[in-house]
Amino acid sequence: MNTLELEGQLLASVSRSFYLSIRVLPGLIRAPIGLAYLLARASDTIADTEDVPAEIRLQHLAAFAGMIQRGTTEGLGALQRDIRPEHAGERTLIDRLGDALEWLATISSFDRTEILIVMERIIRGQTLDLKRFAAVEEVVALGTAEELEEYTYLVAGCVGEFWTRICLHHLADYSRIDAEPLRELGVNYGKGLQLVNILRDLRADLRSGRCYLPEDELRAAGTSPRTLFEHPEAGRPVFNRWHARAQALLDDGRSYIEALQPARLRIGCFLPWYLGVKTLALLVEKPPLETPERVKVPRSTVRAALAFAPLIAVTNRALGWVK
Repeated sequence: MNTLELEGQLLASVSRSFYLSIRVLPGLIRAPIGLAYLLARASDTIADTEDVPAEIRLQHLAAFAGMIQRGTTEGLGALQRDIRPEHAGERTLIDRLGDALEWLATISSFDRTEILIVMERIIRGQTLDLKRFAAVEEVVALGTAEELEEYTYLVAGCVGEFWTRICLHHLADYSRIDAEPLRELGVNYGKGLQLVNILRDLRADLRSGRCYLPEDELRAAGTSPRTLFEHPEAGRPVFNRWHARAQALLDDGRSYIEALQPARLRIGCFLPWYLGVKTLALLVEKPPLETPERVKVPRSTVRAALAFAPLIAVTNRALGWVK
């Protein structure tokens, strides 16, 4: 499989929503961003393959981090034997990791260094997650707000940072504002998208023995991670606080898009933001702790995002029309 196939066919098979964004990007940045996404999706697959013991997954995560940082394939064969996800696209991605690592070796020094930095942070976040929640017999929660903020940065905020640095390096007209405030907005935008996912998946995560709502806040509200299933309404004040935090972070995402100049980059950043905003609104109508089914935006919302996109490309006024 060549780099075009990795960037196109394989990327679409593991994330159709992200593929909507990346397909509109200029070629100079499409390659490093697409490759970074594939590597991050691979590490996520390693971390989430639940039929493999957590200790083995941690070993493979560490080995994969070493492959990325040192440019080797030591341990790849064992990883590919052990990590066999059910999802066909993810399974193909694991099988083609050697190609992705070869691709990493061929890109520019700047892009490769940025990928190494962001992947070190992502894998650190995934490793912390596995160590916190693996092999537990009851529900375990993050301890504090600081732990949740750290986690959202390590697995998503740093991606907004990476995206910003790559684009500023390659595109002279990327932003209307200075690099540092743009970087901060990018971090918050990434954290906001991750927090939306966390809030949407609260019920499913509880079933798996993990709770991302901070335990100290739940106890202050008179509940605990272990009683949320029986009395989900008791966790509503904590959910509402983090819902408001997600909204504030996505507001920074809006500011990030407003600062951009290239039309295709505005579209690429708008699409996930729009879906995040709409998902957050649905979580008010269907609170995830109290709703059995997983909240998911309908296909009509995706079509609406694509319809909005040409307007977003040319004017900030259209962002104000999104409610």
